[in-house]
Amino acid sequence: MGPFGGGITVSMLPELGAGFGISAGTASLSVTAYLVPFAALMLVSGTLGERWGRRRAVITAYLVYVVSSLIAFFATWLPLFLAMRVLQGAANAFTTPLLLAVVAGSVKAGSLGRSLGWFGSLQAAGQTSAPLLGGLAAEVDWRYAFLGVAVAAGILAAVGLPPSPRPATRARPRLRSAWRVHVLRIGLVGGLGWGCVAGLNFLVALRLEDAFGLGAAQRGLLLTVLGVAGILTARLIGSAVDRVGPRRCILTGVVLGALVVAGVGLVPAVWAIGLLWAFGGVSSQLVLVGVNALVLRTSGANMAGSTSVVQSFRFTFAALAPVVITPLYHADAALAFLAPAALLLLVGPPTLPRREESTGAEDGAKA
Repeated sequence: MGPFGGGITVSMLPELGAGFGISAGTASLSVTAYLVPFAALMLVSGTLGERWGRRRAVITAYLVYVVSSLIAFFATWLPLFLAMRVLQGAANAFTTPLLLAVVAGSVKAGSLGRSLGWFGSLQAAGQTSAPLLGGLAAEVDWRYAFLGVAVAAGILAAVGLPPSPRPATRARPRLRSAWRVHVLRIGLVGGLGWGCVAGLNFLVALRLEDAFGLGAAQRGLLLTVLGVAGILTARLIGSAVDRVGPRRCILTGVVLGALVVAGVGLVPAVWAIGLLWAFGGVSSQLVLVGVNALVLRTSGANMAGSTSVVQSFRFTFAALAPVVITPLYHADAALAFLAPAALLLLVGPPTLPRREESTGAEDGAKA
């Protein structure tokens, strides 16, 4: 629900603005209102969820999402609507990290990557379909999008989670067990790999419009190739993670991502941009599945807490990308692509931990 809930309003900002009597630019505050608490709370949500119990935390988060979505559906006052977007983001911060921890605790040794590949494929499907479904709903009434996600969250709450095995220790995990240098380094690489590739969808759209004069529908169609490629390759990438290890996959994704971003900013043909951007989807999944596998392998008793910190980096970098890169694009279009490519190559490989540092269950326990 996390990426889906965040992206559903992107394609219907003009309709959303018209509904509240504001501009589409002002309506974009609804995206910020969701993403800021979503990314910020992930610094602690996984650890808190481990303390409260994964099943209880996830189901509660879905129920909060149902209520906030229904209030947003009926809201006619903009501050109330934005407050519900904040609540949606806060609730969804408790889903993805805990779900990943459940996946990691439910699979056999040696098959974690394959399972995370399936998870990544489903996430990519949600990210790709959210703007489309939001746009289709807006053709009738943008409010129906919130009714739809409320129903989806209600179904997920009813389905719930399978029981998780109890940890060997009853002691509660500490927040600092999720903020170890090892985890922060993985998070930084994951954030760069996502923010400097998949997070540049807006930048690719700007170049397609300015350099080639493509309309909104054409731009949107081309940009979906990244998500489609991610859906089709995530499972294969998961199997590769099991065979060659997450670190090699992450490094491959970082290098491939740098080449893709630099190429998209320099190639002179639309078809070439489309082809390269499809490889951007492959790069993003190599980094995402690899990072998730690496942190889950090395998080001891606080898997959800460590994973949530890494996910926070991912969404924070994606949210910051437009703010940082757009002024650079207006100053020099080519530099706006070359700068994130260089950042990936110069910061990513040396930051990634050289070994899979492990931590025992006692590392996450509260004394």
